[in-house]
Amino acid sequence: AEAIGALLAADVIGFDTESKPTFLKGEESTGPHLIQLATENRAYLFPVFRSQSSEALKAVLESPRLLKVGFGLGNDRSALKSRLGIELNNVLDLGEVLRGRGHRGTVGAKVAVAHFFGERLHKSKKIGTSNWASPRLAERQLLYAANDAHVALRIYRAWLRTQKDPHESPCPT
Repeated sequence: AEAIGALLAADVIGFDTESKPTFLKGEESTGPHLIQLATENRAYLFPVFRSQSSEALKAVLESPRLLKVGFGLGNDRSALKSRLGIELNNVLDLGEVLRGRGHRGTVGAKVAVAHFFGERLHKSKKIGTSNWASPRLAERQLLYAANDAHVALRIYRAWLRTQKDPHESPCPT
């Protein structure tokens, strides 16, 4: 309840999901298995197998007032709809916004952190492709997941400061 209250009180939150990877041809993902949401001061991690949080998550993720920002959110919309019945509202994919005109592909969090902060974001491929469906996540997984959501929010705030009109908001999808 505390987490949902803090998230709904924010104007913008960082957002990401993690899913257990699939390695076999034709194998379908059963994710997302973890939903990460971050305010300025705290990251909240919601394991999807705990169904008691799904109604609260639905309120946050479907809120048209609350902007959710993240990287590489292309599959999140359909996965959340099919698995949890959640219709994402007011979402901004920073990977799309930051790539610039005439460029292909998307910008990832590592590139954005280097650009905006002049620092290196360490993202372990081993942790990123670990079992996110596990009922007990390792400390390194928790940190990786929390960082993904929090860095998105920090990048969004830094990007806003570079815009000509700070009162003009981007067009979320």
